[in-house]
Amino acid sequence: MDHDVLKKAALLVATFASFLTPFMGSALNVALPSIGAEFRTDAITLNWIASSYLLSTAVFLLPSGRMADIIGRRKVFTTGILLFMAGSALAAISGNVGFLLFSRVIQGIGSALIFGTGVAIISSVFPPGERGKALGINVAAVYIGLSVGPTAGGILTQYWGWRSIFWITLPLGALALYLIFSRLKSEWAESKGERFDWWGFLLYGAALVMLMYGFSILPGWPGYVFFAGSILLMILFIRLQRILVFPLFDTGLFRRNRTFAFSNLAALINYSATFGVGFLLSLYLQYIKNLQPREAGLVLLAQPLIMAVVSPLSGRLSDKLEPRIVATTGMGLSSLGLLLLVFLNETSTLFSVVAILVLLGLGFGFFSSPNTNAIMSSVNKKHYGVASGSVGTMRMVGQMFSLGIVMMIFSVFIGRAEINPVNYPAFLQSMKISFSVFSVLCFAGIFASIARGNLRK
Repeated sequence: MDHDVLKKAALLVATFASFLTPFMGSALNVALPSIGAEFRTDAITLNWIASSYLLSTAVFLLPSGRMADIIGRRKVFTTGILLFMAGSALAAISGNVGFLLFSRVIQGIGSALIFGTGVAIISSVFPPGERGKALGINVAAVYIGLSVGPTAGGILTQYWGWRSIFWITLPLGALALYLIFSRLKSEWAESKGERFDWWGFLLYGAALVMLMYGFSILPGWPGYVFFAGSILLMILFIRLQRILVFPLFDTGLFRRNRTFAFSNLAALINYSATFGVGFLLSLYLQYIKNLQPREAGLVLLAQPLIMAVVSPLSGRLSDKLEPRIVATTGMGLSSLGLLLLVFLNETSTLFSVVAILVLLGLGFGFFSSPNTNAIMSSVNKKHYGVASGSVGTMRMVGQMFSLGIVMMIFSVFIGRAEINPVNYPAFLQSMKISFSVFSVLCFAGIFASIARGNLRK
């Protein structure tokens, strides 16, 4: 295949798949109150409907990047789309909340295989001078998915019920498969023949599961036990990775590569500080401001729409300027936006909500593409799969932390109760505390972003 044709094909396939999974996540956020009403779920279980997907994605993202380097990125990518479609079909026919949670886990595994390889495929075919622009387009697709999701999810939920969100992803997934088999015929496996680290995978996965479950049962003492167990397993995982010939994750990349280490840390902090915003505001707009799902979706559209516009521009800018300058500017804007959210209350206007979401969209749009460009450009081709998995892992673990923080605060102030007018004051207090924690986190992330150093000598 001609290299220019291959580049276009890789970008098209990876970009379309990058649209699919965030579309699902953002659409479902708007549907959560409707799901809660049908299954009579409490605030913590409602959080788990979003968190179970993030947790399974986070557990499988890093292993999927490594597996893709060994057996082929196209194979793993295709398997991911098939699993995502299967999870969507199962979720659409769920008869109880337990089966819905199981379906979300299947979806999450599929999403991990998609995101763990998509960025690596793009980085495999685009040279460093063009990579920022290509990654910017790919990130823009994520934000377009996030943009379309709330509006489409609100309309689908209001007129056809929340299950229609899952049904609509099936033809989209089928289109992605068609693009793979008709356009993307090359395969990449720079680590072919190397051994996969199954013990590392088990330790890493168990650590994340214990951490997230610990969040959900705080402030009880078992929550702290699970936290301690999670930290212990993560220490064992890191020690194991340092001695293996073929580790699941080359921790030496963090020790030897300052740009890689601090860019990943900045990503982890940024996602931890920003992802819970959509979840909280969806509940705020529907419970406190009494908006219909369709109306709430239109309000939430503001942030990802700005992201979709800004991301390709900031990605291109990071090909010319130092990525840390562009990304740090974005982190600062995000921190300011999160601080302003702390002052929301039952009398706040929708205009003020939209204005803050626009500021957050600018911040994240300026941060994400340059930060991803810095990570992928700081490693050699052999590590593209692991680096791609790392980008996705920081995103998903950060998103998981973000919802974990919200879950922990809900546990303290609301507990195992449905969100209703009686506990609206407790919900508003939980929301304000969450946004305060997020703002402090994002401010700390400014220093991690600055500390990465210059990519170009």
